[in-house]
Amino acid sequence: MFFGLGKKTDMPGEGGALAGRDTAIPTAETHFVNGRPLKGFPEGLEQVQLGMGCFWGVERMFWGIEGVWVTAVGYAAGMTQNPTYQEVCTGKTGQNEVVLVVYDPAKISFDTLLKTFWEGHDPTQGMRQGNDVGTQYRSGVYTTTPAQTEAAEASRALYQERLSAAGRGVITTEIKAAGPFYYAEDYHQQYLAKNPNGYCGIGGTGVTCPIGTGA
Repeated sequence: MFFGLGKKTDMPGEGGALAGRDTAIPTAETHFVNGRPLKGFPEGLEQVQLGMGCFWGVERMFWGIEGVWVTAVGYAAGMTQNPTYQEVCTGKTGQNEVVLVVYDPAKISFDTLLKTFWEGHDPTQGMRQGNDVGTQYRSGVYTTTPAQTEAAEASRALYQERLSAAGRGVITTEIKAAGPFYYAEDYHQQYLAKNPNGYCGIGGTGVTCPIGTGA
């Protein structure tokens, strides 16, 4: 990943984002690890988009969880339509690096995913995660149902209590309804399965999140 203190940490203002394009950029058709399609999912599954920093390491956290049907990396919560990775790295798209998690609610609870989310990164760092600095590395939960939003907000409050008790700062995670998800380029999909020694800058706080894990 590209990282450094020179990264832009302010969201683009109105009219300041790159224009993007009308057509989607090429990406993989199937998941490198489990072989399932990255688009077009069976009925009964639910989706959420999670931003936790560099999406390479984040995706690896989720693809092996029982009940998760498939994962994909991409860009969301910004302004530029169908951006490229290079465009996102300029800080002029407003897009966040996120992981699309498609899961079976009959096999895994949303709380279990939230617990992995909160404990898998430091949600107090604003527009950065570790050495990765910029708007694309911000913490975010982009929900697809009102129930997800309610659960995410409740878990944020609970985790803030634990973090405060441990002397940690204020959570900066944004929680809002998901907008368009733009798939990242082929080589980003399941990157750490293709490159086991690749970069991963994700790290948690060591503080546990007190939410349930029952499906």
